[in-house]
Amino acid sequence: MPPHQNLDDMNGSLAKGKLSHRNGSLNNNPEGKEALKDRNLGHVNLKKRVGLLSGICLIVGTMIGSGIFISPKGVLAGTGSVGLSLLVWVGCGIISLFGALSYAELGTLITKSGAEYAYLHEAFGPFHKTLGPIPAFLFAWTSVLILKPALFGVVSMSFALYTTEPFFECGPPDVLVKIVSIVCLLFVSTINCYSVKLATKVQNFFTAAKLIAIAVITIGGFVYMGRGEVEEINTGFQDSVQSPSLIALAFYDGLWAYDGWNNLNYITEEIQNPRRNLPLAIMIGIPLVTVCYLFTNLSYLTVMTRAELLQSTAVAATWGDRVLGVAAVFIPISVALSTFGAANGSCFTGGRLTFVAAREGHLPQVLSYVHLKKFTPLPSLLVSTFLAALMVLLGDIFALIDFFSFTAWMFYGSTMAALLVLRYTMKDVERPYKVPIILPISVLCVSIYLVIAPIINDPRIEFLYAFIFVISGLVFYVPFVVMKKSLPYTDTVTKFIQLVLWCAPSKYESEIIAD
Repeated sequence: MPPHQNLDDMNGSLAKGKLSHRNGSLNNNPEGKEALKDRNLGHVNLKKRVGLLSGICLIVGTMIGSGIFISPKGVLAGTGSVGLSLLVWVGCGIISLFGALSYAELGTLITKSGAEYAYLHEAFGPFHKTLGPIPAFLFAWTSVLILKPALFGVVSMSFALYTTEPFFECGPPDVLVKIVSIVCLLFVSTINCYSVKLATKVQNFFTAAKLIAIAVITIGGFVYMGRGEVEEINTGFQDSVQSPSLIALAFYDGLWAYDGWNNLNYITEEIQNPRRNLPLAIMIGIPLVTVCYLFTNLSYLTVMTRAELLQSTAVAATWGDRVLGVAAVFIPISVALSTFGAANGSCFTGGRLTFVAAREGHLPQVLSYVHLKKFTPLPSLLVSTFLAALMVLLGDIFALIDFFSFTAWMFYGSTMAALLVLRYTMKDVERPYKVPIILPISVLCVSIYLVIAPIINDPRIEFLYAFIFVISGLVFYVPFVVMKKSLPYTDTVTKFIQLVLWCAPSKYESEIIAD
């Protein structure tokens, strides 16, 4: 990787302690004084600005997107009965909790941001100088270029659909949906680039908004139950499917509704008191989401029959028309707020993965730079937003996620394996939090199934293309990471970006994270 420009060289004036900028000097504001303190270290670091409440809101806000409001019918269709579908929803919550608690052990042992990337790198990297870092690199390669921007783009498109659909009887034109999606991406990215505190406040607000919406749906369901509208619920396990493979596929649908349980681990370095708040946020956030999903589905089934729920293209909207009457507009507004909050969370966490991978030398180093005044990973956030916007404009982003979804569980499983490896290689290291070994083993087994199931159930050539893309990262790994080659003018471009974005190198230091 090319050498970077240090703080003392920026604009030729930091050596005198007077780095001027169009927004004011470092000496004249509190954040600037923090940057000057970091100057003595030769780098700038992200700050601890995420507390317990913000951590819970990040988990809940990214897990609950638009799916529970629009189409929570995959589990019911796969199980055939009300009783079995509710058991699957709870079971998926338990599996997600097992995975997240395993990540809590990893996050309190390895206090780096980046989630799977950091844990794979720490577990397998020491085994071989060249081959050991490959799992972490391939995870970063796949997630930074496909998974994270695709998720960011999909959530922004869901926001665009729900904000424009009320104005068009036959559905909004594709061009308008893409324009609104891009506006959403840019607005969310601006928030995250400007301030971590602002981004967390936005996340907290929109998480509260979606929980209010779920509370309204839940209370409406209880009111209908009180009136005796329980015919559908009383069917219990009637018509339950008997095939274990079909039930397993219902779990597959349900677990994707819980995706996002690992997002807090992407920002470990920014969590206040992570040894306490990381496990505690997980223990509160994921059961809360499980309860929300359970009560929401119960409410739907007090108002609609199974057949009506399966036929509806917007379940919450149908529920709102029947229960809220003229106030049914509350539902699409709630969905729009929910998707915007999920987009904010996706941007917040996705940018940190790019930041950490670049800091470790697996991506261009400039992507690990931090804004001198705002302490946000500005270059990595801009790249993540650009890739998401590109996917929205040019491709079938929903199909892209379908074909790459199995790779996410492949890396979840690899991370569970990393935990087992670290139990052996770091057995004498004190663990602030430790889970029973059966938890990561269970999630590893589930991950293996979720990698294989979609391929066996519906084999398509696109799955092979996705796998080829994953391993194609080795084409770049060998010259740029192993051999440390760089493109011409890389150093010049890095310095230019550094000056334009007013950012500086960062460096992980364990004492910054220590409680």
